[in-house]
Amino acid sequence: MLKVVSHTPVETDALKALIADGGWHDAVRGHFGADARLYSWWSYRARDWAASDRGRRLDHIWVSHDLADAVQDVSIHRALRGVEKPSDHVPVAISI
Repeated sequence: MLKVVSHTPVETDALKALIADGGWHDAVRGHFGADARLYSWWSYRARDWAASDRGRRLDHIWVSHDLADAVQDVSIHRALRGVEKPSDHVPVAISI
């Protein structure tokens, strides 16, 4: 994935620096874990986006470290990608 636009080392390093410099906590990654395959976007080009499951994580929710323990639940509404005339992005939500 590190050779794909939006996920090159320059971009991923800049995103990591932004999170660190801002003192942010990745609420979604914190909930699902470091190894979880988290996608919020799938290309319209895939014939069967669900079967190929080659998405990207383009939508994020960051919270301050003070709020990290207050996150109760995190949802990636993947099923909405399968509705008629869907967006290529799905909603990502947290409950605090």
